[in-house]
Amino acid sequence: MTLRYGLIGSGMMGQEHIRNLKLLEGCEVTAVADPDEGMRQRSVETSGGTARPFADYREMLSAGLCDALVIVAPNDTHHPILMDVLDSGLPILCEKPLCTTTDHCREVIAKAEGRSAPVWVAMEYRFMPPVQRLLAELRRGTAGPPRMMSIREHRFPFLEKIGDWNRFNARTGGTLVEKCCHFWDLMRLTLQSDPVRVYASGAADVNHQGERYGGRTPDIIDNAFVTVDFANGARGMLDLCMFAEGSYWQEVISVTGPKARVDAKVPGPARFAPDGKDRAAVIEISDRASKRTIRENVEVDETVLMAGDHHGSTFYQHQRFRDLVLAGRGAPEVSLRDGLWSVMVGEAAEHSARTGQAIDLRGNI
Repeated sequence: MTLRYGLIGSGMMGQEHIRNLKLLEGCEVTAVADPDEGMRQRSVETSGGTARPFADYREMLSAGLCDALVIVAPNDTHHPILMDVLDSGLPILCEKPLCTTTDHCREVIAKAEGRSAPVWVAMEYRFMPPVQRLLAELRRGTAGPPRMMSIREHRFPFLEKIGDWNRFNARTGGTLVEKCCHFWDLMRLTLQSDPVRVYASGAADVNHQGERYGGRTPDIIDNAFVTVDFANGARGMLDLCMFAEGSYWQEVISVTGPKARVDAKVPGPARFAPDGKDRAAVIEISDRASKRTIRENVEVDETVLMAGDHHGSTFYQHQRFRDLVLAGRGAPEVSLRDGLWSVMVGEAAEHSARTGQAIDLRGNI
């Protein structure tokens, strides 16, 4: 059986989804909806000519060309699109963030209640091979019960997008929602607990300051420290800098328990490396008793790496989504509730960074 995919939105991330779907057996992109004519044409080319272009996703749905939908439109359009397409009965993979506000996330969850077809929120970072290896070590008890988790992301600035929608909080939800929802999701998944308190310090200090769009200066922040307390007593911390593309590691994810610290070190995309070549990810286990560190490369297929900017995670996520849809039963690995939590923490962090107040999340879910 060939699973026919329709994409709603076909910008930079949409192209990555198409490239990865082309690598997956039993998958074909048969339709793409995007209001931008240039991106529609590029999508047809990227798909190898299998995708039929539409200017409006409603026309695409009416054509009956799709067995599953992937929503890759700008963040602020997710809510209205979802409120439409949830009635379609088709399986849906929706790019992160689920919506730009928790209120909109709750509306989507209410609308989806009782729906039989799955809705999967695309938290790609869960599926990076080095992150999967880190999670496997924790399940083995390598670190003991996790008590502390830190994530450092030092990377390149936001890239240029059609309509410059990713330059403003109103359309993105803010950097700590748009970009960092991945990290709040990883913290909840890894620490197996829900956040209860968020404190953030962040600002727009370096990037996009000389840019003007309709007379407006971008207001997305480009650096922050965020601490998150969890219900089980564990704590997490994010160190974000978006003007540090010279860093060898783009992400360093560290989890520490009473027995050891486990680090997953992830390089940035090859196209931003000085030599244009992929670097291997690394897993490090620092054992407390022996004081020794075990270090191993985590290999990823080169073809998969070349299909996107997320260290193979888009491919492996689609692999699991495909298997879920073809099985015709089971629950998404990343649920709408997971999507809500990741937006809720990001929204609280944005508010904390603006006000200097710690935000209490107890009783919010």
